Amino acid sequence: MTASVVDYENLMTTSFSDANKTVKSGAMSRWERKQLRAKAAAASSSEDVDVTRKPFGSHSISSSSISSMGGDRFIPNRAAMDLELAAHSLHSCGSEEAGGVAADNVQNGGSIISEADKDDYNHALGANILGSSSSSSSHRILSFKEKAPAPHGDTVNNLNVLYSTESMNRQRKTSKLVSRHIPSAPSRILDAPDLLDDYYLNLLSWSDTNILAVALSQTVYLWNAASGDIQELCTFEGDANAHISSVSWVQEGGAHLAVGTSAGTTQLWDVNQCKQLRSMDGHADRVGALSWNKHILSSGGRDNIIVNHDVRVARHNVATLSSHTQEVCGLSWSPDGLTLASGGNDNKLCLWDAATSSTSSPRFALTEHQAAVKALAWSPHERNLLATGGGTADRTIKFWNGQTGALLNSIDTGSQVCALQWNPFEKELLSSHGFARNQLCLWKYPTMAKVKELDGHTARVLHMACSPDGGTVVSAAADETLRFWNIFDAPHKSSSSKRSALDAQGAQSKKLSKAMHIR
Repeated sequence: MTASVVDYENLMTTSFSDANKTVKSGAMSRWERKQLRAKAAAASSSEDVDVTRKPFGSHSISSSSISSMGGDRFIPNRAAMDLELAAHSLHSCGSEEAGGVAADNVQNGGSIISEADKDDYNHALGANILGSSSSSSSHRILSFKEKAPAPHGDTVNNLNVLYSTESMNRQRKTSKLVSRHIPSAPSRILDAPDLLDDYYLNLLSWSDTNILAVALSQTVYLWNAASGDIQELCTFEGDANAHISSVSWVQEGGAHLAVGTSAGTTQLWDVNQCKQLRSMDGHADRVGALSWNKHILSSGGRDNIIVNHDVRVARHNVATLSSHTQEVCGLSWSPDGLTLASGGNDNKLCLWDAATSSTSSPRFALTEHQAAVKALAWSPHERNLLATGGGTADRTIKFWNGQTGALLNSIDTGSQVCALQWNPFEKELLSSHGFARNQLCLWKYPTMAKVKELDGHTARVLHMACSPDGGTVVSAAADETLRFWNIFDAPHKSSSSKRSALDAQGAQSKKLSKAMHIR
């Protein structure tokens, strides 16, 4: 083995000495350039060598100077080479070249060995002896760089961990936000001709008996979501500008519908008999907002006032609330019935106590919005949590503590907020918007991370209502269409029923075991 190593080193020395005499490199190394500058400085000014560097210029050197200096040398790195494997590769290549083309078949001990089997045998022998599984032809004899050591199995790249963990956190957050499938397309689209494009009106309401009320110009239509039947309830006749300005179902039973008109009257209709029960006055201009609190019906008008009607008695006007200086366009009672939220075109949000009289002031008058406040929604999950949306100049959704009047959070949506609807099953808020995309956005509360955007409407989405089962939301837009979205997912009853069945079986088995142990 020592002799082969000595032969290999002699061969390497001879090869490099021959190569150094014949091979010339066109690129000059740094020490050569320094030597050339030193010679030029020491020489007289009459010499022709010019080593001055010019901006954006290419330098040229005479061939005589290059030949006198000699070519570059590439010195192999012995530490990065396997000398035994390299010597074996050289000898095997040399024997093949010297022997020429071998015979196809070689007879050995009476058996015929093919050339392919012989090559396989040589490769296997070399792998066993030299400890290398690769063939000699693919092995690099000369190595000029020592490869970096392979990392250990427990080696960790801190930046890799940082960014991979960050991406994993994003994926986890996304997966948590989208825990269910939300279709991007509506499940149903209905035409709504003559739906007024007026931001300050409320023309859509869905009852707990699964009947949708829609006001189209001067007429109120009822659409049965279960059967698909359409019924015309009433038509408000008057001058050329007469129209229905608001509709709202009673909270329980779904048999009575309140209708606000452009004349300032509030009508109460019995849907089952298609008959008007009464007409209540109190406003000098159109009634654009309605909200029920048991037997109390609150109405807000363009005359800047709010009237509380007790529909059980003849003298229905029990309170007239005055705080807004412009049209009242949003009204909403809290789920506990203790607080009334009102929004107006004066950019003001007012919170009223249920026991407020006509001479009282609102509990809070909040002026943080920069545009009309129409979208109002009380949270069904947290008491006294109110979400409000501002108009074009504001574009924000704000969250308030209805008990203290504190502003909890504010988020800029980038477009006019027309309506808000809470998910009855999870802490999510759905908002409808105007220019420029006219989309619906689903937000996760309280992080306000955007879960989903629903496109389809070609004009601003003015109204929204939720089905009685809580799974479907209908949106009405100025493009005169109604679109039904399966956004909210009701909790599955299968798991709860299975759990209750297992609990019942467990209780029964316990009773049986106790009975069996009684002697």
